[in-house]
Amino acid sequence: MIGQTISHYKILEKLGEGGMGVVYKAEDTKLDRTVALKFLTPPAVGNEEEKTRFIHEAKAAAALNHPNICTVYEIDEDQDQSFIAMECVEGESLKTRIKSAPLQLDEAVGIAVEIAEGLQEAHSKGIIHRDIKSANIMLTPTGRVKVMDFGLAKSSGRTQLTQAGTTVGTVAYMSPEQGRGESVDHRTDIWSLGIVLYEMLTGEVPFKADYEQATIYRIINEDPPSIRSLRSDVPKEFERIIEKVLKKDVRERYQSVQALKKNLESIITPGRSGTTGRKVTTPKSKPSIAVLPFRDMSSQRDQEYFCEGIAEELINALVKLKGLRVAARTSAFQFKDRDSNIKKIGEELDVKTVLEGSIRKAGNRLRITAQLINVEDGFHIWSEKYDRDLDDIFAIQDEISMAIVDKLKVRLLGKERSALVKRGTENLEAYDLYMRGRFFWEKRGEGLKRAVEYFKEAIEKDPKYAAPYAGIADSYTLLAFYGFLPSHDAMPKAREYAQKAIEIDDTIAEARTTLAFIHQYYEWDLAKAEQEFKRAIELNPAYPPAHYWCSAALFYTDRHEEALSENERAIELDPLSVVAHTVCGWVLTGMRRAEQSVERLNRALEMNPDYVLAHWIQGCNYYLLSRNEDALTELQKAVTLSDRNPWMVSTLGWLYGRLGKTSEAREMLAELIDRSKSEYVQALYFAYLYVELGELDEALAWLEKSFEARDLYLISHVMNLPTWDFTFDNHKNDPRIRAFFDKVRREVIT
Repeated sequence: MIGQTISHYKILEKLGEGGMGVVYKAEDTKLDRTVALKFLTPPAVGNEEEKTRFIHEAKAAAALNHPNICTVYEIDEDQDQSFIAMECVEGESLKTRIKSAPLQLDEAVGIAVEIAEGLQEAHSKGIIHRDIKSANIMLTPTGRVKVMDFGLAKSSGRTQLTQAGTTVGTVAYMSPEQGRGESVDHRTDIWSLGIVLYEMLTGEVPFKADYEQATIYRIINEDPPSIRSLRSDVPKEFERIIEKVLKKDVRERYQSVQALKKNLESIITPGRSGTTGRKVTTPKSKPSIAVLPFRDMSSQRDQEYFCEGIAEELINALVKLKGLRVAARTSAFQFKDRDSNIKKIGEELDVKTVLEGSIRKAGNRLRITAQLINVEDGFHIWSEKYDRDLDDIFAIQDEISMAIVDKLKVRLLGKERSALVKRGTENLEAYDLYMRGRFFWEKRGEGLKRAVEYFKEAIEKDPKYAAPYAGIADSYTLLAFYGFLPSHDAMPKAREYAQKAIEIDDTIAEARTTLAFIHQYYEWDLAKAEQEFKRAIELNPAYPPAHYWCSAALFYTDRHEEALSENERAIELDPLSVVAHTVCGWVLTGMRRAEQSVERLNRALEMNPDYVLAHWIQGCNYYLLSRNEDALTELQKAVTLSDRNPWMVSTLGWLYGRLGKTSEAREMLAELIDRSKSEYVQALYFAYLYVELGELDEALAWLEKSFEARDLYLISHVMNLPTWDFTFDNHKNDPRIRAFFDKVRREVIT
């Protein structure tokens, strides 16, 4: 072929050969450019299936135009030879690069992100590659990653080109479903990319065997060796990504390459350039810290709120520094009053340093000790003791923060320096009252009402102090969410206080998150909610509630994978957050992935066996899995642990009705009717019970009342019927029930 001219291409040299085709470098004499020409190999010329696949490859690849995908110029036939003319990619294959040595973490992540970007484009066009492997990835001299060879590409909706029961692809990179000869979708590419990522980091594929059938057996039946057992410098969050991408059950894997890419991007930050030209560095090179709640050494042991408040203030200051990764409050405070050693804390929170200390308060005098400890060897990096008047508390916080910055070698930018020492108030009384309010806010339940009282007192002491306004707004939204106050009473107040907080300080992410919550659950404006959540995340990317509540907003608009990805980000930031794990379980339940939700909620309940919402959702999961006795047990626990919260009582009553336990259901109904005479009970709770008792007229009447009252949980039924909502599924075809939900749905702005 060399020296011949095919059509208007002059063959220059042979580049390579595979099972289906042979590739030559050629000169395009019309456009004066170098191209690669791919021809069918001689054995495949007479094979109609191979010809069909060859043409299919050209059409599939030609539909794609992306910098990370090899561009196809045309398909043609000349001298009875079909060929594809495509971009001639100079450089070396990823397989060749890996042979010399495993890649550095930053380089591997950068390459994986670019592969993901190319696959995202293909998947958006309904095209599955089906043969992602290191040999099909080219690295150009300028650092660009190119995905090559769509020879096994499959377009959604097309007839499979191979016979049933046969496999296509390269065995070592095949997904379990490919190995079983089953039909595949875009998630098979995600698996294969995971194999490539594993190979880049370790120098070898995870499922090695002496022959192909043994390899397939291992892929289908065995777990890969832990990547950290082969390479100790791989961060835990990186290992979690690898574990998820190589889940054998496609439902547990990343459901979109976009979600995978987002997680990969979350662990790289601006820094030195990798081989791909992408400016990245690894999380291990970034200083990290967990601030534990200070110990109360006061004689009366009555300063718990003050000890927690000081630690939280330090966290809030340090989290503003881009050069420092700070463990979230919820996760760090899990170690309060526990005798865990520093190394264990560091491992669980994935941090290199820990700040701990103690406070002794007597009258107007303070004695504060603080120690910054290296997790690896347990030695003190820095320690200091402060014997000061209470008036000096703000200066002490600044000194501790600046000492941490100095000892961890965090470079401060101008704005960060001012943010680090920024204070919302100079009034000590207001500050003390605010810390008391936060202490009770964290306890939820009736503690929310006490929190509001303390926050209001703080505002009286300093009306320009933004934080207590945000605290009141937060408290009112949760009082309505848990059913302690009517929505029409609580939510306008929450909005008023959130807006006041933003007027004073427009960078306060907590108030933005509350406004988003109000837009979503009360105003039913999902577009505004998402916009406000994103603003909150932009202001404080390390604020977990913004991420997990945004996850719910995404779920309501049927962007399920984005919802899971956002929730995963919250869990990465706050791995011991019971709420983040529970919201993730809720989304999985909504996706009807009850078994996965059970696992996630078990993790939440390991951290807090008394968390009511986790038991409630777990009861729903067990019902979906037809484990009715377990469902009853979980909902009974939710009722007991919540001190018989009407929400929990109504759900238990609903389940009694669904299981034919009519007398028990009526007992729950009678309890709520009696309690409604002296306390607030949401209308929606009565609708749950009446619908399952078959009294649809009463159920509809209460649903109308719920609509008028703007009960916060109503939107969950409206936006996800029938995906999440099984409460009304026995009656969803009733024209009156359907008409009601259609009416409410029309009120929701998306």
